[in-house]
Amino acid sequence: MDLDDQFRRYFGSSDLAALNPSALDAGIEHMRVDFGLEKDRDRRFGLWTLLHMLGAAPDLDVAFPSEADRAAARRFMEMAESLDED
Repeated sequence: MDLDDQFRRYFGSSDLAALNPSALDAGIEHMRVDFGLEKDRDRRFGLWTLLHMLGAAPDLDVAFPSEADRAAARRFMEMAESLDED
C-alpha cells in the first residue's frame, strides 16, 4: 500500500494540506466505508492506520475482532505518539 496512491485514491491529491475541508471530509468518509467493507486483514489494518493518523479511526474494539490486531494497533499508536514527542 503506497501512501501517495492512497491519498490520490481517497482525496484526489497527494497533498492533503492543499485540500479544502469538505474534500478532506469526503475522502475520510470514503475511506471509512472501504474500511468497513474490506476483508483483507493487512489492507484493513493499513486503512485503519491511515484513518488513525487523520484522527478518524474507529475504536479498536469496533475495528478489530482479533485481540492480536488490537494489540498491533495499540503498538502502532504508541509508536506514532513517540514520534510526535520527538
